[in-house]
Formats: sequence, C-alpha cells, structure tokens
Amino acid sequence: MMSEKRIIGTYEGRTKGPLFIAIGAMHGNEPAGVRAIELVLKMLEVEPVRNPEFTYIGQFLGLIGNVTAYEAGVRFMDKDMNRNFTAENLDHNNLDSSDCDAEDREIIELQTTIMNAIAAYRPNKVILLDLHTTSSYGGIFTICRDKAADIEIAAAMHAPIVLGMLRGLKGTTLHYFTTETLGVETTPITFESGQHTEELSVRRAVAGLINCMKAIGSVKEDDVENHHEQILIQYSADLPKLTKLVNRHGIKEEDKFRMNPGYKNFQKVKAGETVAQDKNGPVKIPQDGLILMPLYQDKGEDGYFLIEEVI
Repeated sequence: MMSEKRIIGTYEGRTKGPLFIAIGAMHGNEPAGVRAIELVLKMLEVEPVRNPEFTYIGQFLGLIGNVTAYEAGVRFMDKDMNRNFTAENLDHNNLDSSDCDAEDREIIELQTTIMNAIAAYRPNKVILLDLHTTSSYGGIFTICRDKAADIEIAAAMHAPIVLGMLRGLKGTTLHYFTTETLGVETTPITFESGQHTEELSVRRAVAGLINCMKAIGSVKEDDVENHHEQILIQYSADLPKLTKLVNRHGIKEEDKFRMNPGYKNFQKVKAGETVAQDKNGPVKIPQDGLILMPLYQDKGEDGYFLIEEVI
C-alpha cells in the first residue's frame, strides 16, 4: 500500500498538544529529510529510557512526500510535485482519470494522509515542516509566510529566513497547507538543510526538527542536547538573518538553461553579471543581490532566485 510507504512513523506524547507533521523527499532526489525524520523518531523512542523525566506534548508524524520519485531516486516522475498543490490537482474525482499522472496521485494521497491524521488526533494546531535540500552548496535557510507567528517559529531554527517566496512561486506546500485548507490553525514552514548529497544536510535537518519541536512547546529546553542548536548557529553565523525575494528566473526545458559553475547559496552577485547560459545566450543578473538555489540538476523550473538582505 502506498500509504504504508508514505508514513515514516509517528510518536504521540501522553499530553495532548500540536500535531507536528514533517515531510521529507517532496522531491525524490532529496533523501536527507527522510533520513532525518527516521533519526528523530528513533531519538524520541529511546529518550524516555535515557531520561525518565522526558515528556512529549502532542503528536509527531513523519511522511515521505513523493514516494514514487523517492524510490526511483529522481526529482519527480512527470512534474514538480511542489509546484502543483492546487485545488484542481486535489480534486479526488480525478484520481482515476486517464490524465492523472504520478504526481497528481502523490499529491492526493499525501493530502488524504494528512487529513486523516488531523481527523484522528483532532489537534487545535498543526505545524507542517517541509524538509528540502538544494542542488548547490552554501547556506541553509527557511521559507515561511510573511506572518509574525510563522517567522517566530522559523527563527528558532537559526537559519536565514527568506520572505516573499510565495509571491515568486505557486502550488507549494506553503500555499496549500493552511488554516483555511486544513480546517485547523496551521503554520507551514520550509527548511532547506544543505546540498542534496552532503552528509551534514541530514544532521542539520535533525537539528531543525528538534529546534522546531522546542519552539512549538512539544519538548522542553532541558531535555534537548545543546549541540543540535549549535549546529545551526555555527553554520548560519556569517549569513543574513532576514532576506526577501526580489527576482525569480523561471525556466522551461526548452530553454536549455545551464547554470555557470561555482555559484553557492547567498553568494553576492552584481547587476549585469552573467551567471548562466540558455538558448538565447548569456543569462544576466538584473540587479545587485544574493543568489539563492542556483540550478545544478537536470530537472527544475527555477534557474535561480535573487534575494536581498533585510537585516
């Protein structure tokens, strides 16, 4: 059963609290989030043995986003899952139609799994952390809505916060998994923990999950080892605290976009700098800023993002 493969595991505390949903491998070539969720679930299981005073408040649910692509080791099968969370794709009447592709089915099944978890646990609050990695090296960061409550939770992960991304994209988990859609107060956040194959990306994702648990009150400060927080603080030490999107360079397969080598997340770029090539020639940066998520993989709809520092 697909649903059995999708659920990495659950952990429920003895005290009612928020439902914390963590999703790994929304893109199948990003395994770090799945590994991090598996490790955190093991930590939660053994912690009461190691520390009899440990208590968990609420329920933790770990999920695989795109099971089919994850098992195949590719970013997606037919289309980018994290650009297609729309009302049209979530019409359950279309699940068996001939034009329903692999990602349509994944989206519908993921949404159904989440709605079933909410109905079973009946929380008064949902926190959804979508774990990602990037094809480029460089800094970690969080993406959230421009809301004070969301920013507060994102800030607990000590990584730069990128605002305005929802205006530059569509059909992401941040667009869809909201209070209005799920029927319960919901805070969706994306955490990018490093490069796809970098071993440290797993450790940083583990630290992000644990810090998020602290921020929402599911675990106590005294029950968490300090090194998890230090991993995030040290890696983000020279990065801006708050940034905002100023430009997205969207691409299509026929553009034949190829990023020039050597660019990293948060690298400074100048207006007019040639950063890539496509079928029309050099691709130049429109204004000064910091480059984010330069594309170094075969599949993708975003050549790069351009951000600027707020603080």
